[in-house]
Amino acid sequence: MTADFVQTDRSGKTLTGKLTLKRPGKIRFQYQDGVPILIVGDGKALTFIDYSVKQVSRWPIGNSPLGVLLDPSKDLTRFARIVDTSDPRIVMAEARDPRHPEYGAITLAFAREPGAPAGLRLQGWVALDAQNNRTSVRLSNQRFNVPVSDGAFAWRDPRPMGPRH
Repeated sequence: MTADFVQTDRSGKTLTGKLTLKRPGKIRFQYQDGVPILIVGDGKALTFIDYSVKQVSRWPIGNSPLGVLLDPSKDLTRFARIVDTSDPRIVMAEARDPRHPEYGAITLAFAREPGAPAGLRLQGWVALDAQNNRTSVRLSNQRFNVPVSDGAFAWRDPRPMGPRH
């Protein structure tokens, strides 16, 4: 899947960009020009790259609220619940791992749409980290079943003498 996104943080600051998702476990948040940040999931870990300070941080996909989207080994029925909405066209699912509250929580929003995979179009999500900081992501221009090269999940390591990924 590819989509445009608008990300809003707890202070109301918004960033835009392009989301690329390939199951299982691969995701890329390519932010707008001028934002020196890249987030890439390679199937095992999420990597946060900040080119402005030449810093790279990695953590297991399962240790992130995004794990519900990316980790094929996650059994959503164990830690997700459907959230009541007043609109029958919208399905919302909240997921959190009760054994690991430090991973935060995510509420996924789907629109019922016959042409989307499983009849549900991912509209976005709201993630809460362990400190209750809220980040929302809204998707638009979603395209499903488009060819996505594994090269889309490569990134340049900004650290001196850093390995290439």
